[in-house]
Amino acid sequence: MKNIPSLFKHLAFPVCLLLAPAACTNLEEDLYDRVTPDTFFKTEKDFAAAIGGAYTQLYLLGSHGGYFSVQEISSDEIAVPIRGSDWGNDEWYRAHRHEMMPYDPGVNSAWNNLYAGVLSCNRLIYQFEQLKKEGSGLPANLDAYIAEIRALRALFYYFLLDSFGNVPIVTNFTDDNYIASTIPRAQVFDFVEQELVAVLPLLNKTVDATTYGKMNYYAAKALQAKLYLNAGVYTGTPRLDDCLAACDEIINAGHFALEGQYHDNFRTNNQGSSEFIFAVPFDENFAKGFNLHMMTLHYASQATYNLQQQPWNGYCSLQEFYDMHEDADVRKKNFIAGPQFAADGVTPLLDQAAEPDDPDGPQVNHTPEINTINTGALRQAGVRIGKYEFKSGATPDLDNDMPVFRYADILLTKAEALWRKDNNSTQALDLVNQVRNRAFEPDQPFTTLTAENLLAERGREMFYEGVRRQDQIRFGVYGNPTEFMPGSAPCKELWPIPSTQFLFGANLQQNPCY
Repeated sequence: MKNIPSLFKHLAFPVCLLLAPAACTNLEEDLYDRVTPDTFFKTEKDFAAAIGGAYTQLYLLGSHGGYFSVQEISSDEIAVPIRGSDWGNDEWYRAHRHEMMPYDPGVNSAWNNLYAGVLSCNRLIYQFEQLKKEGSGLPANLDAYIAEIRALRALFYYFLLDSFGNVPIVTNFTDDNYIASTIPRAQVFDFVEQELVAVLPLLNKTVDATTYGKMNYYAAKALQAKLYLNAGVYTGTPRLDDCLAACDEIINAGHFALEGQYHDNFRTNNQGSSEFIFAVPFDENFAKGFNLHMMTLHYASQATYNLQQQPWNGYCSLQEFYDMHEDADVRKKNFIAGPQFAADGVTPLLDQAAEPDDPDGPQVNHTPEINTINTGALRQAGVRIGKYEFKSGATPDLDNDMPVFRYADILLTKAEALWRKDNNSTQALDLVNQVRNRAFEPDQPFTTLTAENLLAERGREMFYEGVRRQDQIRFGVYGNPTEFMPGSAPCKELWPIPSTQFLFGANLQQNPCY
């Protein structure tokens, strides 16, 4: 079993919908009516465990059906073809084509998951503030705990800002009469920025096992860098100098470095990666939810990895994205392509239910070409996601940790900010090549940076890390037609606010286009 921070180990707290704060407090009225040092938080471990209740919402990044799924499938990286009777809900077909609907379950799950994280943070901030009023038996670092929770809440709001844009800001846990209202995206940006500025001086700058998987100073700085990189999209006003300043604090601190081998970041025991600024520490026993192998592998691939359960034959990449990778690029191994074999490497995997018109016959052969992502997709078509190590004998839940902010991304973020200020920046070129050269032997550096090769390089390095849609929007190509996406209007860059949220009587306004 992996040694993971105790704050992440199976902590369950009540979760209610954002738009019913009164119900939340009423459900646990005896518990939360009055928080005193005599009944709560007597030790440092109590505080750490309580904070873990908010972090657990991040487990949903590793599973199918919510925020991360919509991010990836609506980009040019991933599709979930409708294969026979499996994956027959056309929600994911529509998501890839930028035709999402307000009633789609994935959109609603994304909203609820993120606001459940916000609500957990609000509850903890309220409880800790109540303890401060009591004024006795408090840990010396209570303000630092509150700052950490506020930074985590800022992360949840950053996800909401990026995907839904115009959303309610809810910070009060106890106001029974509060009615959440949609506020403009630029104001949500201001809120996230102000929260980070307020808490950064109080956040822990230690980088070791005690801060792994927590929103420490550098995790908040990484969030700040990404916020400022996308400020032009979010507010209409670029903040490139602020982005550079945040990146430089991380880089100059000397705590992080590129791993010598790219895929060391994604192996089963990857919690020691020198690139992880902030990661979700999954564990197959105590922190479940990372189901990538189940989501992407063919049914027969159970025999390749001796998996304890049969995979679901869903997620795959697209030919155009796969073809961006040169054969010499180690990141091409992020994909599982070609004929597939059992664990012995010799016995071909056979799919006796393969379609009669499949040109490859019954042997499982993952081709970059996909005949369609609509009804009638071939069961074997599409290269699968192999970025993470799938250990032999894996349960349905992987042990690999999942990066949210990675040092390579910070280097590329700084490079892009420099390039946007000066397209001929040699420093930007050097930073991109620092990341790129790791993937080649011998080095294959760029000689110049363009919008096309910079976006492509970000795609190759950051594949399946939840940033591709954001990158496409920032480079102005998200709505461009691709093989299975006919083209979309700029208003489709935001997701629809789920129709179920309007049932709670909140003063919400639907995003344009929906």
